[in-house]
Amino acid sequence: MAQRAAIVTGASSGIGLAIARMLGEEGYALTVAARRPEKLDGAAQELRDAGCEVEAVPAMLAEEDGVKAVVAAHRDRYGRLDVLVNNAGVGIGAPVAEIQTKRLDMQLDVNLRAIVLFYRECADLLRAAGAEHKRALVVNTSSISGKRGQPWLSVYSATKAAVVGFTEAMNKELGADGIRSCALCPAFVDTPMTDFAKAGGVAPEQMIRPEDIAEAVRMLLRLSPVCLVPEMIFERVGESL
Repeated sequence: MAQRAAIVTGASSGIGLAIARMLGEEGYALTVAARRPEKLDGAAQELRDAGCEVEAVPAMLAEEDGVKAVVAAHRDRYGRLDVLVNNAGVGIGAPVAEIQTKRLDMQLDVNLRAIVLFYRECADLLRAAGAEHKRALVVNTSSISGKRGQPWLSVYSATKAAVVGFTEAMNKELGADGIRSCALCPAFVDTPMTDFAKAGGVAPEQMIRPEDIAEAVRMLLRLSPVCLVPEMIFERVGESL
């Protein structure tokens, strides 16, 4: 059995892959999940080549069975869970009068519903880790849009604001069990999800690096059990709330 183990969703690129790489450096055995098998396999092999122990589970996290499959595979292989990273997300922009129900539901399901389901399915494993060392950690990727709603990205903004609220609720509900939760709220990060912003004139070198987010999570791992950081806001230089 691994001494420490983590689940990272949305781990095939960007923030998720950067956090998975950092966790591997810290000695965590990993279960990585994403919806595209070929892309996930490439990321998993990259992690293995770096010396990480990795279980790759392709899954549609908008579906309950997909969430259950990820957790079941992790439980079967490692038998413990110390860190859960709910990073998978989708953003589909549209003016409010043109929002398509299918795209609305997809964002609600992936960005919010899946997080709730992962907490439910992982609660016993997280509680066991919390009872052992008081340092069980759940990281939920929100967005700066969850702190200040954005036009055209209204549904995305709403789901990410809900992630912040749910994270706060989980700290109040699970904190006494040695489980801390943190919502990450970054501005533009240089990932495939921000290609629309690059096309609009925001240069990649003007964006936050995925590794910046991973280093912040590394800091969370090292805090004492009595120190709680409920959310972290990452702004780009020259921007502010």
